[in-house]
Amino acid sequence: MHDGPEPVDWQGAPLDCAACRFRDRRALGQCGQGWACVHDRYAKRIERFFLLNPELADACLSMPYFETRMNAARVASVFRLQRLLSDADPGVRAMAILRLPRKHAERRIKDPDRRVRIAVAHRLPQDQLLPMTADEDSYVRSIVARRAAPGMLPVMIPDPDPEIRRIVARRIGPDWLDRFRADPDPLVRRAAAERRPGLFVTDDDLRVRHTVAETGSADDARALLDDPEDIIRETAATRLAQLKEEA
Repeated sequence: MHDGPEPVDWQGAPLDCAACRFRDRRALGQCGQGWACVHDRYAKRIERFFLLNPELADACLSMPYFETRMNAARVASVFRLQRLLSDADPGVRAMAILRLPRKHAERRIKDPDRRVRIAVAHRLPQDQLLPMTADEDSYVRSIVARRAAPGMLPVMIPDPDPEIRRIVARRIGPDWLDRFRADPDPLVRRAAAERRPGLFVTDDDLRVRHTVAETGSADDARALLDDPEDIIRETAATRLAQLKEEA
């Protein structure tokens, strides 16, 4: 039964099982046109072939179709993957990085393709992530912001992407949170206010002050009892009552 498009090879030519070096697998029910084939153009069929025949992956790491090399790299011996760090296809390079020991990721830290650098950002040891804090791709930097040790995060405080600054505000050492008081994005300031409410009592944005009213100290709550917004005053009063009950 066919699964997906008509079975053709990676160049669009008809498949020829008789010419395949793995043709004996067909009689064993471990491959077949239309559902599991190492020569098919359809990636799912290639993946299924290696799921059924993982021991053949090492022999397929040099095949011309990148999908074949990438799927072979998923299950091939780790000892055969190092040369794939220089593969012409970024997906293959990324797969090699994800499977090889972490020390190899540093070799591709300046890879021109973001998919590879994303893999590098996931694999590099925490103490080697500093060069990637300035990566040109915001998704790469977001991974770095989530993984880096808090002591490395101050260099990311001025990141141009507000979502990354929010991640930094949630993870950075508390002594650095005052640097976010002037952040232009209120959601970044709110993330910082969740950790040090007192710094943001006079913030211009209602959402930030509401966070202070919900989580701040008694002094913070009292400072907001005269806020111009009804919801802030009500939340501050509720917070004061809560703190009195807990005392």
